[in-house]
Amino acid sequence: MPFKFYILPLLASIIFLGAGCHTVPQTGRSALHLVPADQLASMASTQFGQLKQETPISRDPNYNAMVQRVGERIAYVAAPDMPNAQWEFVVFDDPEQINAFAMPGGKVAVYTGIFKVAQTDDDLAIVMGHEVAHVAAGHGNERVTQQLLAAGGALALQFGTKDMDSSDRTMIMAAYGAGATLGVILPYSRYHESEADEIGLIYAAKAGYDPRAAIGFWERMDAQSGGSTPEFLSTHPAGSTRIQKLNELMPKAYEIYKTR
Repeated sequence: MPFKFYILPLLASIIFLGAGCHTVPQTGRSALHLVPADQLASMASTQFGQLKQETPISRDPNYNAMVQRVGERIAYVAAPDMPNAQWEFVVFDDPEQINAFAMPGGKVAVYTGIFKVAQTDDDLAIVMGHEVAHVAAGHGNERVTQQLLAAGGALALQFGTKDMDSSDRTMIMAAYGAGATLGVILPYSRYHESEADEIGLIYAAKAGYDPRAAIGFWERMDAQSGGSTPEFLSTHPAGSTRIQKLNELMPKAYEIYKTR
């Protein structure tokens, strides 16, 4: 049985007192988070370990070196926004999976299929910056909160993994982009995707990667769909909308890149 209980009076108190309010780094937006961040990180670590046991890990030295190299630089600039992260970067061997995701606590997965479109370090920095931005911004926590509120206040606060029901684990994993692995999708909103684009572009630029690579990368991602949208792009802004927004953000990001 899932560990859920009704807490409508508590929810009202939390909202009234402002507890659970989170300020998104870089953008300053306020968001409601009802799931304790440390418990999310602990559970994410356990589930990431399970994923490593169940999914082949790439032994390709070039892919691994590239992900570690780019990941460490992105982690360095994201550190002020994720001070408690214990970073881990893993390349999963699945050439058909054009996907990457990051989880609370600094667990980052990159599937080998992403290298079909991430051809350079700059490209990889765009996608890794984007995924780390989702975690730094707390998008997963925010949408889990939204799901729980939509369910009428049945809040699963007992996030200890020992006794957690599989449906709870699946929901949290899906909330951080691992939906294809689990066969379910709890998508980010298009607003979240646009916000992650903005924050991720800043991270990439601060890390010393040319943010202009974002245009070509997302164009290739869009073309890669071949008429059917992969999970990674399922709720992303339409290609033309995304490119327009990225071009609006580019002067700021490029200035950061030039003057870092």
